[in-house]
Amino acid sequence: MADSLQGTVALVTGASSGIGEATAVALAEQGARVALVARREDRLKALAERIGDAALVIEADVTEDTQARKAVERTVSELGRLDTLVNNAGMMLLGPIENAPIEEWEQMIAINLRGLLYCTHAALPHLLKAADGDPRHVADLVNISSVAGRVARLGSGVYNLTKHGVGAFSESLRQEVTQRHVRVSLVEPGAVATELSSHNRPEIQELIGKRFGNVERLEAQDIADAIVYIVTRPRHVAVNEILVRPTEQTG
Repeated sequence: MADSLQGTVALVTGASSGIGEATAVALAEQGARVALVARREDRLKALAERIGDAALVIEADVTEDTQARKAVERTVSELGRLDTLVNNAGMMLLGPIENAPIEEWEQMIAINLRGLLYCTHAALPHLLKAADGDPRHVADLVNISSVAGRVARLGSGVYNLTKHGVGAFSESLRQEVTQRHVRVSLVEPGAVATELSSHNRPEIQELIGKRFGNVERLEAQDIADAIVYIVTRPRHVAVNEILVRPTEQTG
């Protein structure tokens, strides 16, 4: 049954904090074994202790094709299969385009786009195989985008670029594999109370604080709940896209 994750395996990138951490826990609670992929091994080990035997720690930098591929290969080798990939690893570095630090652009393109592409490319054969057999006869690829993947705003040009790209890639791939029962879904969170914004320069953090200072932000668990909803639908139901914003967020 597609609404049960018993007997399945999920891989979550960016699992060391925030949405990735919450999603890994939530998928394990639904019965999946979960490969935890991120660069901060100490945090992954702490998370694995919470989850228990259902967790596999894989320290990897998915912006490197070789490491992304090895993470997928190790998941399949040690856990036996791959039914669900959650491409969550990402970075949000905001600010004006004029005089922007080019290294910030390179970091976002590397993790938001290349990391997602490398993991997807490596995982797709295994997802197609899982969709063709027991226990669910369906597999899921969930890409985490953002409200920024829908609306371009002043001060987030390159972040917008990466997240619009995630949406376009997801829809094209969806059309390619949906008749083979690999469901491709896009999740677009609004403001979430995670460490995502803390990677910005101090002056940008101040602007973000002013914009969302009076907004009760989403929690990582709210997005994890949306992901669990997506991957536990019956086989004939594909949730292509979910936009989740705080009630008080206007844009």
